[in-house]
Order: sequence, then structure tokens, then C-alpha cells
Amino acid sequence: MNEPGGVIADKRRNYRYYDLLMGGFITVLLCSNLIGPAKSCMVFGIKFGAGNIFFPISYIFGDVLAEVYGYARSRKVIWAGFFGLIFATVMAQVIIHLPVNADEPLNKIYQPAVELMFGGTWRIVAGSICAFWVGDFANSYVLTKMKVLTKGNHLWTRTIGSTIIGQALDSLIFYPLAFYGVWQTSELVKILVFNWLFKISIEVIFTPMTYLVVNFLKKAEGADHYDIDTNFSPFSLRD
Repeated sequence: MNEPGGVIADKRRNYRYYDLLMGGFITVLLCSNLIGPAKSCMVFGIKFGAGNIFFPISYIFGDVLAEVYGYARSRKVIWAGFFGLIFATVMAQVIIHLPVNADEPLNKIYQPAVELMFGGTWRIVAGSICAFWVGDFANSYVLTKMKVLTKGNHLWTRTIGSTIIGQALDSLIFYPLAFYGVWQTSELVKILVFNWLFKISIEVIFTPMTYLVVNFLKKAEGADHYDIDTNFSPFSLRD
């Protein structure tokens, strides 16, 4: 359904940039979860995984997808990222546990390194996957609902507002599931809040660029979807 001043996305069309955005989203997601956790940083006495610097970019991709193409197409991208994370996790575990070639002397260096970088505990892996799934669906849902309520005005309220909710759920799921009982509760809460605020800050900083990308895509694709009669179940893959 169309809204004043907007052009609804044709669900039957193939869009020029949609697949590229999906690829960018999944790339940022996988790199943040596979490369990022390999290094722990400290700023102002607060610990955080290096991947947190880049993970919020996946939310920016999610905002652009939902704003331009609508919730249903954004939902497909989230599921693609979800299964990408699962495959990467399974692949890492298979590679870690494959028998080592004893004739290769470098394996004495490589095997411990692979285990260290890709052998995350089940709590961290489960927390990361569950937090991503819930947080990203919440982000897309809030943004598309707010778009209808605001009649497509004030994009910044939607991108930042949806990120506040999505990243809050992401952090509330990931950190307790991954680190409760490992870190002191006070430290866990401090890290959780810091990372939540940090991720929101990234969204705010990138807001001008988000405007540029969204405006470009709406014009180039001839799409500006409003989710009036959309099925918001995360388990449907219908357009």
C-alpha cells in the first residue's frame, strides 16, 4: 500500500542493489563475529570485543534494507545472515576437530591458533546467534512500524529509535548468556551498558551517510515501501 509522498516497492521486481546490500550485511555480520572476538580492547577502563566497532554497521545495513525495501525483504536478509552464522560455526568446529597432519610442522602453530580464534565456547556462540536473531528482527520491526506512524518523515527517529531497541535486546541476550557467572555481575552490567551506548553512538555518527544511501536507493530503485498489510511473523518468507 502506498503512503502520501512515497512509492511502494513492487514485490515482484528484482532490484539492482538489493543483493549487494544483502552481501554487505552478511559480510559485516560474519567478520564481526569471526574476526572481532579474537581481540579484547579496553577504553576508559571498559572492556569490549573489537568486533563491536564494526557490528553496528550491520544494523545500518538493516535500517537501509527495511526503509527502502520493507520488512519482508529485510526478513530474508536476516535469515540469510542467521544461517550464515550457523554454517560458519559448524565449519569452524569441523576444521578444529579434523585430525592434524603430523607431517606438517606448522600445524603445531596453526592448530592452537585456530582453536583460539574460532573455538568459542557454546555459550558465546549461542549467545551471539540468538542475540543477532532477536535484535535484528526487533530493529526491522520497530523501524518499519515507525515509518508508517511518521508517514515516512524524520528518518533519523526511525534509524536511531530502532537501533536503541534492537541493540538493547541484543546486549541483554548476549552478555548474560555468554558471560554470566564468568564475569562479576557488576562488571557484566557495566560492559553491557557501555557496549549498548557505544553501538547507538555508531548509528548516530553514521546517520548523515544513512540519509545519503537511503535517498540514493529510493531514487535509483524507485522503491519506498510502507508496511501497511505486512505479515510481521519472523518465520514467514513471503514477500
